Amino acid sequence: MSAVVKGPRPLICSPPRGAESGPLAVPSLSAAKVGFLRVKGSNAIASRFLRPIKAMEDSSVSLRNDCAAISGRNLRQMSTMENPTNIVWHKSSVEKLDRQRLLQQKGCVIWITGLSGSGKSTVACALSQGLHMRGKLTYILDGDNVRHGLNRDLSFKAEDRAENIRRIAEVAKLFADAGIICIASLISPYRKDRDVCRALFPEGDFIEVFMDVPLHVCENRDPKGLYKLARAGKIKGFTGVDDPYEPPLNCEIVLQQKGRDCVLPCEMAETVISYLEEKGYLQA
Repeated sequence: MSAVVKGPRPLICSPPRGAESGPLAVPSLSAAKVGFLRVKGSNAIASRFLRPIKAMEDSSVSLRNDCAAISGRNLRQMSTMENPTNIVWHKSSVEKLDRQRLLQQKGCVIWITGLSGSGKSTVACALSQGLHMRGKLTYILDGDNVRHGLNRDLSFKAEDRAENIRRIAEVAKLFADAGIICIASLISPYRKDRDVCRALFPEGDFIEVFMDVPLHVCENRDPKGLYKLARAGKIKGFTGVDDPYEPPLNCEIVLQQKGRDCVLPCEMAETVISYLEEKGYLQA
């Protein structure tokens, strides 16, 4: 069920270090006001010589990674190989509950979704800073950043987009199991695909945050210049232009635009932090 958080008083008011440049950052607060609504292998020899897929991207489209969407049919179909039958899970003597007691917090993933330019990365940084100031351990999985390392072998073909999100969800699951509050920030435009990611987690540990900012506002901001490239036909399949974005129907938190002024990112972060406090994630 959705809950309601009414205008929590911001506890942090300085812009987060490393936040993306753009209208949601403090220097550009006149763009639009954001308010808050709902908070709610059998060939083993051959496999040794398989080479990673070479990324097929240029400097203009390398920023589009979080436009990726997964197929949503099932996780096995998104994998590059079937699970070997001779691998058995090894149970550890130190489990998630032990790690959570050590950290005095509960591991989860905060999955921030929305159009390009809606402020996902800015809010993720503000949220990480706000939790850090409270002595809580977090880690951000930003769509662009992951493409620099873990997912640098992936192109922007449909199957590689699917693998991009699959990997991010699986890494977020590992962070949550370690007791860390993981903040994943990427467009992830399709409901069914976000539901596949949600299904990886215990109930309640996948917290979906929807940046509900209208397309025309995001396009006017266009901090990376991607909408301009898409409108010129230089980027194909760009979410919001020639590929759809499907808003969540029953997410935990909605940050929705209201009017013309912009609320500080730290205020939006406080809304999410209030939810975490209410649900007991900031204590073991």
